[in-house]
Amino acid sequence: MMDKKYTTYTNPLTDRYCSKDMSYIFSPQFKFSTWRKLWVALAEGEKELGLNITEDQLEELRANADNINFEEARKIEKEVRHDVMSHVKAYGLQCDKAKGIIHLGATSAYVGDNTDVIQMTEALKLIRVKLVNLINNLKEFSLKYKDVPTLGFTHFQAAQLTTVGKRATLWTQDLIIDLEDLNFRIENMKLRGVKGTTGTQASFLSLFDGDHDKVKALDKLICKKMGYKASYAVSGQTYTRKLDYQVISILSGIAQSMHKMTNDIRLLQSLKELEEPFEKNQIGSSAMAYKRNPMRSERIASLSKYIISESLSPALVEATQWLERSLDDSANKRLSIPQAFMAADAILEIGINVTDGLVVYENMINKHINEELPFMATENILMEAVKRGGDRQELHEVIRELSMKAAYRVKHEGKDNNLIDLIIESNSFNMDKEEILSIINPRNFVGRAPEQVVDFVNEVVNPAIDPFKDSIGINVDLHV
Repeated sequence: MMDKKYTTYTNPLTDRYCSKDMSYIFSPQFKFSTWRKLWVALAEGEKELGLNITEDQLEELRANADNINFEEARKIEKEVRHDVMSHVKAYGLQCDKAKGIIHLGATSAYVGDNTDVIQMTEALKLIRVKLVNLINNLKEFSLKYKDVPTLGFTHFQAAQLTTVGKRATLWTQDLIIDLEDLNFRIENMKLRGVKGTTGTQASFLSLFDGDHDKVKALDKLICKKMGYKASYAVSGQTYTRKLDYQVISILSGIAQSMHKMTNDIRLLQSLKELEEPFEKNQIGSSAMAYKRNPMRSERIASLSKYIISESLSPALVEATQWLERSLDDSANKRLSIPQAFMAADAILEIGINVTDGLVVYENMINKHINEELPFMATENILMEAVKRGGDRQELHEVIRELSMKAAYRVKHEGKDNNLIDLIIESNSFNMDKEEILSIINPRNFVGRAPEQVVDFVNEVVNPAIDPFKDSIGINVDLHV
């Protein structure tokens, strides 16, 4: 017999990936309690500006702000086919004294749009907490491995050496840019305010008997009561949908950074130089028991693609809004905005987990260095030999011939790179073995990488995350 609980689709973002905290921000409880708080703020503001609203009515509204009678609202919506009016009426069932002044002068967008802004603001703040924790993990990793040489790669071909820690600063820098964008957006979030049906505030002008100053004051009061500095100066029926695009673009930027970082981790894990955490009882493959797949990095990459593609939705909505408004935004917003935030929350939580337990295999890194460094070191050996009286052109030809022999041995015979041994044996360079080996110490080829890490952390990372240091140290609990 089938269990009916498992016969309908459930959203994997809430079931498998995102945190309960993020899911709550887009929950019916948060949404509709915010509607009610907006109605309370509206009534308070109208009373303060002289309308006939009593303190008893306000107390009744405040007492039931979080006590949502969902079933009554659902029944009413089946009859009236209007979500806002169903909740106005449901609220009125609990507030007999105040039911006549709920939503006074407002249009549906007053609660709908202002709540959308509040949800996005709170979600951005939660994203910031997790982004700061991820950046802090990468900071600690960079400092720990700032002096460990490793092959750099361009075009995924071996290139000049860098360090393990320096490479991680490249990931961090992208995330710092995302944090700067995030901070700007949070600081500049604006409510729709009280603007009326087409943005003219006509209903409020009527309520206040043509007093323009009181209408303007009400808009400012609502912002203050809800914790915002301002509302948009003008609007149609809705706030500009440009805001949705700006917000989701920030999430897309974070996703781009995370995808790049986890691509790098996956490549390095294939080289066996770096490895994401792997649990004791984790299974890498159902067929190949030996495998240790980078499944968490792959999950981040998968969800990141979704977020990046989701940023197209608000762009299309903004581009196609008609005049003062059209309703072809609503269904799209209900899906794209919450789901983009939940996916962004998930990739950051997984990213915190991955960066908190990255394993570095220095012996394998050294093996790869030893395979490539002899070729890279020949210029340094050549310069030192010339300083000692050698002829550059003659020595260059010696190195070219020996390099070809070593390359043949590596590529055709599958053996290790013996170029340095060949150089030592040639006796053409007026240096003994120890002198040549000291020249090819990997630490001589990393440039200022270690110093760059320290400078970057002190001058860029710490100033960026210190304002949020009280948020550092959160625990994440991955569902899968």
